[in-house]
Amino acid sequence: MKPAEPEILPLTPDERRASVGLAGIYGLRMLGLFLILPVFALYAGGVSGATPLLIGLAIGAYGLTQALLQIPFGMLSDRIGRKPVIFGGLAIFVLGSVIAALSTTIEGIIIGRVIQGAGAVSAAVTALAADLTRDEVRTRAMAGVGASIGIAFGLAFILGPAIAQIWGLAGVFWATAVLAFGGILVLWLVVPNPRRRSVHRDAEPVASQLGGVLRDGQLLRLNFGIFSLHLMMTAMFLVIPPSIVAAGVAAADHWEVYLPVLLVGLGGMVPFIIIAEGQGRVKQVFLGAIAAVGLAALGFSFWATSLVPLLILLALFFTAVNVLEALLPSIISKIARAGAKGTAMGVYSTSQFIGAFLGGMTGGLVHQTFGTPAVFLFAAVSALAWVLVAATMAAPERLSNQLIRLGSIDTDGILALEQQLLAVPGVRDAVVVPEEGVAYLKVDSRALDSARLQAFAVA
Repeated sequence: MKPAEPEILPLTPDERRASVGLAGIYGLRMLGLFLILPVFALYAGGVSGATPLLIGLAIGAYGLTQALLQIPFGMLSDRIGRKPVIFGGLAIFVLGSVIAALSTTIEGIIIGRVIQGAGAVSAAVTALAADLTRDEVRTRAMAGVGASIGIAFGLAFILGPAIAQIWGLAGVFWATAVLAFGGILVLWLVVPNPRRRSVHRDAEPVASQLGGVLRDGQLLRLNFGIFSLHLMMTAMFLVIPPSIVAAGVAAADHWEVYLPVLLVGLGGMVPFIIIAEGQGRVKQVFLGAIAAVGLAALGFSFWATSLVPLLILLALFFTAVNVLEALLPSIISKIARAGAKGTAMGVYSTSQFIGAFLGGMTGGLVHQTFGTPAVFLFAAVSALAWVLVAATMAAPERLSNQLIRLGSIDTDGILALEQQLLAVPGVRDAVVVPEEGVAYLKVDSRALDSARLQAFAVA
């Protein structure tokens, strides 16, 4: 008889506070970053010194410093504490927002955006969430952080045009400053102080694992994927908002375009995720979504100024993007070695921000040199390159991550203990970390002998 499923433990009050608070911090910060995406290309033309290249650089500039600093800041939080790093990062973000709001030249806005990106607190927030939650409930607690990003993205496309219409481009940056300051207040007033601080290999980068992650061909394919996705998105949103204006929709009314296509994209994502995860067709759905982004980009190059085709293409685009944003982290989690998920996700996030930076810069250069349709063709070619890379990816197994506490471990017996864990039916990978007193596992839950595995755990 198959062992009974383990009891689903409820979150404690402190864990709920931590989950809600950290999701709020992440959401407020990401809302600030996303707000300019649907409006900057419309309003930046009136800024002194603006050119298509510099407008693109301003949109993507935050990605450069974000990519450079997010892993180091996460590791710094291991040394000096999570909250000091997060407070400091949010304060830097406020400073960058104020500089951008007060700037009357495009160069000043670029400087502000670079400083915004330097407030790279993503890894530290994830590590604090791990400090404040038990291993058994951490995945559920972290789900709120992921949801907050999606909510922030949708809200930005609704609120950004309204804020810009009333207060102009400076008002958008003032709004980002207020949102980041709100994040500071949430961290101070809502998020509990952790009782302990330790490294969590399933949630944060570990320096000793970077080499292995960077040599993993399957992970490199996924890193290229998130790089390509944000390269395309950033480049395309240099020209999508002006295209909507050319299709006859005033800048102040763009939310009327974005709201329905975002809702269609969100609803359209659900059946594809069910097919991918529930029926084990992750690779097929993944490749289809990449192709859909490429087809949408190609379609934009022909019909971006005709309203009905534009709406259809935007709905296709947002549906595919939502599918990819959901599947990519899931595949990383399945493919990364036991105990290396945090490091794999750190490199993945760095790749994402590099893509945003290069997408803004390259998209701006293409726009300036060849015009609007060429930007969409650039995105379509990027999607084609991604399809070719992703097609060589091995289909991910239906594995999940699990952690068991082992207590005191004899360092001389680590290899033997790992072999014993691998002998448990359903365990596919095992890494024992003696200094943490835990074993990180990759398991096939459909075949796992839970009772035999729990025999290794301390009470």
